[in-house]
Amino acid sequence: MAEITAKLIQQLREKTSAGMMDCKKALTENNGDIEAAADWLRQKGIVKAASKAGRVAASGLVTVVKCDGLGCVVELNAETDFVAKNDLFQKLVANVAAKALELKGDFDSTLAAVKDDIAATISTIGENMTLRRIAKVSGDHIYTYVHNAMVPGMGQIGVAVAINGDGAAIDEIGSKIAMHIAANKPEFMTIADVDPVAVEREKKVFIESGVTAGKPEQVVDKMVEGRIKKWYAESVLEEQPFVMDPSKTVKEVVAEAGGKLAGFAYYVLGEGIEKAEDNLADEVAKMLN
Repeated sequence: MAEITAKLIQQLREKTSAGMMDCKKALTENNGDIEAAADWLRQKGIVKAASKAGRVAASGLVTVVKCDGLGCVVELNAETDFVAKNDLFQKLVANVAAKALELKGDFDSTLAAVKDDIAATISTIGENMTLRRIAKVSGDHIYTYVHNAMVPGMGQIGVAVAINGDGAAIDEIGSKIAMHIAANKPEFMTIADVDPVAVEREKKVFIESGVTAGKPEQVVDKMVEGRIKKWYAESVLEEQPFVMDPSKTVKEVVAEAGGKLAGFAYYVLGEGIEKAEDNLADEVAKMLN
């Protein structure tokens, strides 16, 4: 067995642009033969995947899966909306989500398990793809919702919410709570989850907006208190007016059904990813290069 040195790994990396660990594995599988290792990487689709790794992937699909009191929200990105319609990509998303559920929502373990499948799909379809993130929730009951579904269970917004309790009415409101989350996008579940620093920042923004200028101190205190209460109603799930009955909060609706919120997670496809916009001249230049 040939010795796999750092120099050999570096040479293969320079030749193929594949990752260090992939290069080491390829050399090990091919007894240190660089050409054979390079062919092996191409056969696995890793070289083609590496060449596309710098391209921004902001499209794709969000999916939600659940089993035995655990729910996972998974976002897998590709470069274009067109790929999200591809059966092969959708199959990859389903397989990745199933693996995420099997591995209890652990991102690193899931990525390690599906890395080769992603590389092979990149090689076949020809677009960069990334497993961006995984969120998990757990509780007695898990309810899910997918908005703008491309196919059942996969779309642009994915939600999972966990509710504890044994009230018979919990099943009647669980999916509605998931839909509420998709529509209202809360930042926190309970007031206790809110960082005190965030509360102070909100107070400061409100005061410095000039609304309280010239008001007596006691009036300012009341105004600030009202503003924070309103902010909680906007950002805290339990305090939000329930979208299907605004006369009640989400907390009240869940309690009436005999339950208590245990957790929630949602992803909006591509949220926070900056996608560069090329002009026509740039596109033509790329075609001519």
